[in-house]
Amino acid sequence: MTVLHTSDLWDMPARSARPVRVGHPRRTPAARRPRSQRPAGAPMAYRGSGVLASRASHRRRPITPAATVLLALVAAAITVWLGLVAQAGGVLGGQTEVPGRLAVVQVQTGESLQHVAQRVAPDAPVADVVDKIRELNRLETVALDAGQTLIAPVA
Repeated sequence: MTVLHTSDLWDMPARSARPVRVGHPRRTPAARRPRSQRPAGAPMAYRGSGVLASRASHRRRPITPAATVLLALVAAAITVWLGLVAQAGGVLGGQTEVPGRLAVVQVQTGESLQHVAQRVAPDAPVADVVDKIRELNRLETVALDAGQTLIAPVA
């Protein structure tokens, strides 16, 4: 950076170690800010933050025993209603029953008892078919081996 002309900006007196800016009088600390209108140690007076705040009471209202009983009755009524809807859906849906015809089937690799039930009677409820297969074959567990033969109801 090259300085072309500095005589207007800075006046370097021979005695001063710091440069003094020409044209600007030195300000005293008292002249920099106005005097405070409050006594020393008094808190600042704020006129507000400009944010609107609710003037409503924010205390929590206690839950009365009557409100607790009412909420319990409403929950019970909803539970009963959902149970009735679920029962009506089961009756109206009309799932097919377990087929009465029996056949010998062979368990394939990686199949479980639920897979076999779904394969042999796809339209019947799987849980009912599994129970029928366990009853017919006198199975105590649902574990099967690949290649095992089972008597199963087929559709």
